[in-house]
Amino acid sequence: QVQLVESGGGLVQAGGSLRLSCAASGSIFSIDVMGWYRQAPGKQRELVAFITRSGYTNYKDSVKGRFTISRDNAKNTVYLQMNILQPEDTAVYYCNLYPVLNDYWGQGTQVTVSS
Repeated sequence: QVQLVESGGGLVQAGGSLRLSCAASGSIFSIDVMGWYRQAPGKQRELVAFITRSGYTNYKDSVKGRFTISRDNAKNTVYLQMNILQPEDTAVYYCNLYPVLNDYWGQGTQVTVSS
């Protein structure tokens, strides 16, 4: 079973950028679709973006044009480049398969955007 470890979160001012990384303990080459999710305080976890093995991507409407998901199968890592961050992007960010497998949830990485 692959274990996923997220990193790269932090505190940033509105308009700033962060790059999140999701490192897998094993190969992700065989995993067709990987996703980034987030959970804001008091809200349900939601899908932010996903990427297929071939590189097809899809984004939540509110992050289109600001966030970019990518994957490096050789490094077993999935990335989320987040630009023009807004306070509403504040959440704990997680990676997982898409659709999710509950056993794959990691600790997540906190992103806090100040206004």
